[in-house]
Amino acid sequence: MSTQAPDIEVRASARHALGMPVAAFLRHYWQKQPLLIRGAIPDFVSPLTPDDLAGLACIDGTLGRIVRFDRRRNRWHLENGPFAEARFAQLPKRDWTLLVQDMDRWDPEVRALLRLVDFLPRWRVDDIMVSYAAPGGSVGAHVDQYDVFLLQGLGQRRWQIDARPNPPLAFREDAPIRLLQQFEPSHEWLLDPGDMLYLPPGVPHFGEAENDCLTFSIGMRAPSAGELLAGFAAEQALKLDEELRYADPDLAPTEDPGAIDHAALTRLRQTLSQAMKLDDAALGDWFGRFLSLYRAAERPRPRRISPAQISGRLEREGILVPAASVRMNFTTDGAGRGGATLHGNGESIPVTLELARLCTALNCQIDQTCYAGLDEADRASVIELTRRGWLSWQ
Repeated sequence: MSTQAPDIEVRASARHALGMPVAAFLRHYWQKQPLLIRGAIPDFVSPLTPDDLAGLACIDGTLGRIVRFDRRRNRWHLENGPFAEARFAQLPKRDWTLLVQDMDRWDPEVRALLRLVDFLPRWRVDDIMVSYAAPGGSVGAHVDQYDVFLLQGLGQRRWQIDARPNPPLAFREDAPIRLLQQFEPSHEWLLDPGDMLYLPPGVPHFGEAENDCLTFSIGMRAPSAGELLAGFAAEQALKLDEELRYADPDLAPTEDPGAIDHAALTRLRQTLSQAMKLDDAALGDWFGRFLSLYRAAERPRPRRISPAQISGRLEREGILVPAASVRMNFTTDGAGRGGATLHGNGESIPVTLELARLCTALNCQIDQTCYAGLDEADRASVIELTRRGWLSWQ
């Protein structure tokens, strides 16, 4: 059995966009070690220009930031959008970066880049952040607690990473963003358009623009244990039977009335375990609704619309697509009966498995032909999803 360490740099092929079979990537790299993939998208042409990104950063509802670095004073500056158009004309010729989150919701061509990670569960994907950097632009040496795929879209960016075990992770206290006090790179690369760098959680990295460049960052969702526990407990606490309480029918005489002994802690653990017991269906329902709200920037408003209005608009070549502000996922009934529960906007709705897959597909489009091919129950579900704002007109 070979003990040779997997390569840290590979070249993609027409057959393998990751430079290897997906199973090999998941086995050797996913959440384990970094990988540079040369030519992940051959002859890649960015779907956005820097002007496109700047224009979007001026719109209410977008999550934009400008990070500037003062080299002379070694100081970092952060500005949050939306920005006035005139702001970009005031910026220097170098050493600044514009970052805009959730670009997959604003631009269908950017969203199409998610096909690069279609081997992962869709709910694991958080968003595609797009960053423009002037020459020398950077956000400093930092570390993320989630997986990220960094696709070079325009120009060149130099990436340095520290892939050694147990790198220093102390943060600077004088910066408005979480930057590392120390950073010593173990690897360095210059990425061209179409190259992609995968980083698992916890790997320090530093990227700096060689020239005007765009980078597409496909980030994964990684709720912390604290976030999961807080969300789960907040909902379950409202449903618990008042009769489920700490109990000690096996209590023995105590020698120290002020002490919480080991037996009490054991009973406490048993009480909490009973309170948190859920079968797979109930746990899946909660988790699906939790994910549909996790880091959601906004929530859609319900609307009044009749079946006749939907049919009429579809007949006039209207197309329904998942709303940009809604994160949908689904769980199955587990019984093989073709049923599913679709989660979105913190809510759940029972649908068929066919419709659940359709609504969560990367290229979901419901036109007149598609709608007519659905059975009566699914058409009723489409109407309900449109009323809830989970589906909207393209």
